[in-house]
Amino acid sequence: MAYSTFLLHIYGLALFFLGSHPVNGDVSYSFPEEMKRGSVIGNIAKDLGLDLGVLSARNARIDTEDNGVKYCSVNLNTGDLVVQERIDREGLCAKKASCVLKQELVLENPLELHRINIRVQDINDNSPQFKEDSLVIEIRESADKDARFLLGEAHDGDIGENAVQGYSLQQNEHFKLNVNTKAGGRKYCELVLDKELDREDKKEITMLLTAFDGGSPQRSGTVVIHVTVLDANDNAPVFSQTVFEATLPENCPIDILVITVSATDADDGLNSEITYAFDHVSDEDSNVFSLHPKTGEVRIAGAVDYEKVSSYEMQISAKDGLGLVSYATLIIEITDLNDNAPVIYLKSLSNPIPENVSPGTEVGIVNVQDKDSENNKQVHCSIQQNVPFKLVPSIKNYYSLVTTGQLDRELVSDYNITISATDEGSPPLSSSKTVQLSVADINDNPPVFEEQSYSAYVTENNKPGSTLCSVTARDPDWRQNGTVIYSLLPGEVNGAPVSSYVSVNGDTGVIHAVRSFDYEQLRNFKVQVMARDNGSPPLSSNVTVSVFISDVNDNSPQILYPALEGNSFMTELVPKAAHGGSLVSKVIAVDADSGQNAWLSYHIVTSTDPGLFSIDVHSGEIRTQRDISESDSMKQNLIVAVKDNGQPSLSATCSMYLIISDNLAEVTELKDISYDEKNSKLTSYLIIALVSVSTFFLTFIIIILGVRFCRRRKPRLLFDGAVAIPSAYLPPNYADVDGTGTLRSTYNYDAYLTTGSRTSDFKFVTSYNDNTLPADQTLRKSPSDFAEVFGDLEGCSEV
Repeated sequence: MAYSTFLLHIYGLALFFLGSHPVNGDVSYSFPEEMKRGSVIGNIAKDLGLDLGVLSARNARIDTEDNGVKYCSVNLNTGDLVVQERIDREGLCAKKASCVLKQELVLENPLELHRINIRVQDINDNSPQFKEDSLVIEIRESADKDARFLLGEAHDGDIGENAVQGYSLQQNEHFKLNVNTKAGGRKYCELVLDKELDREDKKEITMLLTAFDGGSPQRSGTVVIHVTVLDANDNAPVFSQTVFEATLPENCPIDILVITVSATDADDGLNSEITYAFDHVSDEDSNVFSLHPKTGEVRIAGAVDYEKVSSYEMQISAKDGLGLVSYATLIIEITDLNDNAPVIYLKSLSNPIPENVSPGTEVGIVNVQDKDSENNKQVHCSIQQNVPFKLVPSIKNYYSLVTTGQLDRELVSDYNITISATDEGSPPLSSSKTVQLSVADINDNPPVFEEQSYSAYVTENNKPGSTLCSVTARDPDWRQNGTVIYSLLPGEVNGAPVSSYVSVNGDTGVIHAVRSFDYEQLRNFKVQVMARDNGSPPLSSNVTVSVFISDVNDNSPQILYPALEGNSFMTELVPKAAHGGSLVSKVIAVDADSGQNAWLSYHIVTSTDPGLFSIDVHSGEIRTQRDISESDSMKQNLIVAVKDNGQPSLSATCSMYLIISDNLAEVTELKDISYDEKNSKLTSYLIIALVSVSTFFLTFIIIILGVRFCRRRKPRLLFDGAVAIPSAYLPPNYADVDGTGTLRSTYNYDAYLTTGSRTSDFKFVTSYNDNTLPADQTLRKSPSDFAEVFGDLEGCSEV
């Protein structure tokens, strides 16, 4: 049954602080060896006064000082210290009287260390054994009664009462057994001659020797003794000293002489020939040293390691030729050399660590071990200086790896921390270990646009869905924290939602036009684009995108004056006394486009008298080129073309009707003028008909019918309501460009023509310009009044 004894050393307990950790007392238990795995040694939580919840929360575990076998573990649920590996006292401590297994209870956050000493108690699990299966003893018949013959001792792996306690000899008539105790408490036996031998009576004697221990149940071992009766050999070898001692540094080369043992025998001949041998040496020791059987030289046969065995104690026998034996002790002390570099163990590591951890946060626990002794075991630990971490000494040979500054994953995402450990040996030995730490990302960076603002340029009449521009924002964070999504911020353009004008691709940031733009309606507008990451919580930033719409020459010039309204004609009266350079009228036109697309130029396409009137190419003012003469036709018809400066150019045409007269009474004579002109046209038709009659008779008939039809038409002057030249009429989208279609205020004028009496006169008023033809009445005519004078002519056309 498992049992435990809790020993608390109250007299040696004192509290002090090492960094931020308390000193912890030792906990000791006594526990028999060879207990089953899972057996409870004791309740470590209760004995140390720890709450059960602390064990799990602080990652409690059992560790060893030298990182050897972990024979125990702690049950985090119950706090029990249980057997984890087989505990064999003989394997751990051999023949040592006290076998203490040292373990450590390690708690983290903060680091806390409790030493646990488990005293392993011996159980009687080993039987006494002799070195040989049989003992051969040669005894001369001359041996005296009570002569003693050393039989050696049986060895038991157990200690104390479980070790060899006695020997018994099979009943015989010649010998009895004498049991002695050595200085160390070990028992050995001697064969005592109780009755003289008679070689002629019996040459050989066989007996059974039994060794038994004091355990319960008791165990025993036997060996057969073969006694051969010889002639007398009355002197056993004698060693020069009972104990031989030597000191040897570790790591000596093979075959180095350690010491020479010697013994002498007073006999002569064969009886004095001595043979040396190790007496009952373990397999490990026999492989380390060799003993020359004749010379007694002890040499190194294997590796000598202070960290494994610091001293050797061996029994040496000297046996003469006829079997007399004597024994001596050989003690070899091994001295330590600095042959072990420190070993760095990473006990705990938080990886990855968030980039927003505060300075001084513990991210790992480092343990440094050196198997050497004294100064060779003193170790100094450090890390390189170019990382935001440092090592803080903790308990014993433990160090805490803590942060020294703020981390930023966007600057450094991974750290390779090299930990160096150097001992104080001569020469010093060192080792290093590289720890890789990754920095975990947090969403601490909003998206940043590559530019502070963006400008997009698009020509009007674009296709819906066309690309305007692209915005790009970068987020140095990782994965979803660095994934950027674009969207439009709510807003209005001309009272409509901004989403009805443009859209943005959420993944690429490409901005598309949702509709076709009209420069004459909208010349520019601004939208706000937001870039948002996918972090939690998300971060965002905005940027302004200015969209500029450029003009396209998509509007023809619009002629405001003269304008055909229904069936009415705009007619100007020109005084017969007008001089060259007089202003008689003006063509007023505008263009809804802008820039050079709205630069207008005026040209006379056709005129009744090409040399009589001219038009200013920029202002559209119609002036006389010379003085009006009596021979000039009363009716003057001008066709004026207005062109813009776009590519390609757009134009519009209109007709100007000018009557050279000083009063309205002369207007009635236009019928005759028209008739004469009709006759001239008939003459042309007759000439054409006469030429073509020989080739195409039918064409002649058609022309004759057409001429007759034309004769039936009668010119009439119809006077409609007053027609006024507008003084200031501009369309809503008119581009105000001086000299490109706008009538200047200095040339505004009115003309009036009364209806009724055929003898009515024109009434002229002072012009706003010295060169402007004076008129203060509006010419009012009906479409029927001028239909016979000018025929069916269109007032205005656009190209």
